[in-house]
Formats: sequence, C-alpha cells, structure tokens
Amino acid sequence: MGSLWDDLESLVDAPSSFSAKSGERGTIKPKANFNAEQDAAALKKALEGLGTNEKIVIEILTTRSSAQRQLICKAYEKATSRTLVKDLKGDTSGNFEDLLVALVTPPAEYDCHEVMRAMKGAGTKDKVLIEIFASRSNQQIKDLSDIYFKETKKQLTAALESEVSGDYSKALLLLALGKRDESTTVDVNKAREDAKTLYNAGEKKWGTDESKFIEILCKKSIPHLRQTVIEYKNISGKTLQQSIEGEMSGDLENLLVAVVKCVKSVPGYFAELLHESMKGAGTDESTLNRIMVSRSEIDLLDIRAEFKKLYKHSLLSAIQICRATSVSV
Repeated sequence: MGSLWDDLESLVDAPSSFSAKSGERGTIKPKANFNAEQDAAALKKALEGLGTNEKIVIEILTTRSSAQRQLICKAYEKATSRTLVKDLKGDTSGNFEDLLVALVTPPAEYDCHEVMRAMKGAGTKDKVLIEIFASRSNQQIKDLSDIYFKETKKQLTAALESEVSGDYSKALLLLALGKRDESTTVDVNKAREDAKTLYNAGEKKWGTDESKFIEILCKKSIPHLRQTVIEYKNISGKTLQQSIEGEMSGDLENLLVAVVKCVKSVPGYFAELLHESMKGAGTDESTLNRIMVSRSEIDLLDIRAEFKKLYKHSLLSAIQICRATSVSV
C-alpha cells in the first residue's frame, strides 16, 4: 500500500531551484552519469526472488527521465529476455503496478493507452477523454493518434466517433484532429470579434448556438483565445467560463470549460484536477497517477506552485494526507 504513495511523493518532491527554460518545468530531469545496464541489473535483482525490493524500484524509476527509462527497458530485455513491463506486472499489483507501468511507458503510448481504456467496455470515461484532449498540444495528439493506428489499424477519430455523440462529439473530434492553429501573434481586434461572436451566440440570445463556441474554442490558437477570454469579460461582464456553465450542460460544458481553463493556465487546470482526485472519501488514484506521470517532465513544478496558491497547502502534504488516510482504512 505504502509503495504507491512513496512513488507519488518521489515524483512531486523535487528541488524547486530548477531551470525555467522550456521543457524544464518538470520535477524529473535526466540523471547525470546515467548507466542503463547498471540500472537494469539493479532492477533485475530487485524483482527476482520471493519478495520485491520496492525501494530500489521506486528510487530508479522516479529519478530517471522517460527517455532514460526506455534505455533501461532495452537493457533489461537484453539481459533477461523478458520485458520490464511484464516483470513489473508479475511482481506488483493494483495502483502501484499501474504507476510503475506508466513510468516505463513512453508518453505518447501512455496517453494512447489511457484513451483506449477510457473507450473500453460498456461506458465511455468521458472525464479522461476531456482531460487528455483539452490539455495536449497538437504534436502530443498526433503522436498518440499514430500509436493508436499502429496498435489497432484504425483511425482514432473514427473510434471516438463511435463512442460519443452530439455537439460534444463535434468538439472532441475537432480537438482529436490535432490541428489547432499554432500561430503566436495576437490580433486584439480579431480576439474582440470572436468575443462578440461568443457573446452573441450565448448570453445575448435566447438559446445557445453551440457551434460558434466549438468552432472558436477548438480551433483558434491558445494566445488568441487567451486574449479572447479577456475581451469577453469586457463585453459580457461575466467570464467565458461562467457563460459556458450557464448556457450549456453535460459533457460539452465539461469539455469547453476544460479548454478555457487550459487556455488560462494548464498547470492551474491540473492543480484543480489533482485536488478533486484527493477530495472526499476516496482517492481517485487513476487520475492522480496519470497527472503525476504525464506532467512530471513538463510542468509539475508549476502545478505544484498553483496547487499551493489555490489550496494554501502543498501538493506533497495533500498526498501525504491521502497516504495516511489510505493506510488507516
């Protein structure tokens, strides 16, 4: 039980004095003097025999970058003729197993498998689809789509289309194409025009023209939308999020609100999701694991800072409280 929490604490508890350069806002960075063969040998020893040396497994997998973990996987397979994933699954279980497997899975493949899991079985886990497609870049979405096609020989958009419907389907499929405008220049007049279009399609009229919201929020560039959010508040007196919540419902509302939150601050969005995952009677370990692993090399330092700002206590202390509650149950 404690091993899952040890893993999560290791991911979040990194030094704050970390470079603010692009791609260096994660808590995990490449280990200096890295040796894949040595790490593979240490993992082999830790996993062999009657008991698993979980401390060694955690120490290695939470202090190497994803690229380094892939090299460890190759070295492990070369040394044992078995995959590290298979041995981790054989020696661990439950959420701890899920977290370890996530750590040794390449990011695009992990995203893809999370989307596949969300579509598997009787009901679709729309919460997972919304989280992934609202927050990922065009390139991340293209990468996970390529993996999906490679593994299933089917287009991801076709699979999603068979799972979801209505305006929610239209919005989700637009995001799943990975073709959001990527221009970085912002024309304030055009942003104001889009804000007026959104106001006229919602607050100003009886009924809502959802198509206008979908078209603008799922296609326009993030810098443009950031300005549009500001212009909308000036025109409407309400925030765009408040208007969407008042005008829409269900999965479409949840998706478009997630997009707006990500436009304002991706770290802030994930801080909220982490708080939700640990709030109340039970912990949503799958959401907790997914965010911690997928953001550990991207912006977990910023998520950590946003969490402290929003909830007045640290992400580490929240995880430690969950751990204590989990152990005492």
